[in-house]
Amino acid sequence: MKTTAAHDFLQLTPGTDEPYYRQIYTRLRSAVADGLLKPGDRIPSARALAAELGLARGTVESAYSLLAAEGYIESRGQAGTVIAAGLQMRASLSLSATPAIAAAPAPYDFDNPARALLTVPRPFQMGVPALDAFPRKIWARMAARAARATQPVDMLYPPPAGLAALRVEIARYLQLARGLSCAPQQVFITAGYRDSLDLVTRALLTPGDKVWVEDPGYPPTGALLRAAGMQLVGVPVDGDGLQVAEGVRMAPKARAAVVTPAHQSPMCTALSLQRRIELLDWAARNKAWVVEDDYDGEYRYVSRPLPALKSLDRDDRVLYAGTFSKVLFPAIRLAYLVVPLSQVARFEEVAMQFSGGSPALTQRIVADFIAEGHFARHIQRMRRLYAERRDAAAAGLEAVLGQAMRVESGPGGMHLLLRLRGRRSDRALAEKMRRDGMFSRALSECALQARDLPPTLMLGFTNIESRRRAQELGKRILALL
Repeated sequence: MKTTAAHDFLQLTPGTDEPYYRQIYTRLRSAVADGLLKPGDRIPSARALAAELGLARGTVESAYSLLAAEGYIESRGQAGTVIAAGLQMRASLSLSATPAIAAAPAPYDFDNPARALLTVPRPFQMGVPALDAFPRKIWARMAARAARATQPVDMLYPPPAGLAALRVEIARYLQLARGLSCAPQQVFITAGYRDSLDLVTRALLTPGDKVWVEDPGYPPTGALLRAAGMQLVGVPVDGDGLQVAEGVRMAPKARAAVVTPAHQSPMCTALSLQRRIELLDWAARNKAWVVEDDYDGEYRYVSRPLPALKSLDRDDRVLYAGTFSKVLFPAIRLAYLVVPLSQVARFEEVAMQFSGGSPALTQRIVADFIAEGHFARHIQRMRRLYAERRDAAAAGLEAVLGQAMRVESGPGGMHLLLRLRGRRSDRALAEKMRRDGMFSRALSECALQARDLPPTLMLGFTNIESRRRAQELGKRILALL
């Protein structure tokens, strides 16, 4: 077994905005990708490397923890830490090379598989977690274990409402993490947010019903409700979230409201406590339903994640929709819906008629991933990582674009807002960015009705790894102005 000295592959750069632990992490990954380190090669211990580089041991351990979570290195006890056995890297994945992104006429939309035009996320892609930081080694090991344990009975059609083990784990997780008390039978496993909303419309609504939606809001929500025959009522949003009083004025007898209270999409605001109470009171008085789309509520950086709106629901009028696409990875196509206890039988009936169920093997892996604590640890790691990437992306873009636009980073979520100065068109710039190989969505593209919205772009930051990268992209945007 060969031991590689630190100076063979590590040359840290002092005085930059990139933390030392990220530099160590990046350089070790590059060494593996470039073939300088091979499976079985031993690397210095955290203590030895810290002493050689003159750093705190915790700095090196942070880098090693991230590498271990991704499956690049593994500890062998007294034999030390080595490059993981069986690890194979292709030259095209080397971090020293920037993957080529083909031009496309439309943005890569992970929420719509039919429009998946690219093989990698575009810069600033919305709604895509940091795929480079996902613990693939752990996931692969658990997937292999679940596959080996498969019995004939597991190969039958999956339960329409979801695997019992996963429903139990989700109920436990929501109790601890989101302050939401529910029984496992209230949890329905779906194939994504769209599937969850489709289940709601089939079970509780009738074509022609009026439904409140946030304006501006998440475009797929309106598209799905329209397709189901609903009448959309675009309720304005301000700094405190959905303007409930305006919704009551516009359509007091609406049958439902779809909201994003933890982190409004796209405005990044949180629904205030007073508005939450008003919304729940309206629903209780009118026997209306509230769909809480908690798409990225786990990611809040200035305090602990806000409790779910459902945790305040005393009249059982709220349906809570969560997803694994943002916290694990989009390709998993797995989400869940928590329904009122009084409606469980109705949703079971609808699921039996219209749901084909999600793959049982995938559900089993996710259930084990949660039960063994990997899920909670992954969210904690991502929360720290996203806070760093958000700050780096905002600082890098502001340094380059500060004269042309103002960068706003909310207290949570996975995207930034760029407020354009002057009378520039956000739609025109968004279209130019898409043609240039980047992702961008204009705030005006999310408006249901013509409103006097400030020209604003939405940019995802989760896959922007450093301030330097943000500055490079900022220069590309500047060239398009």
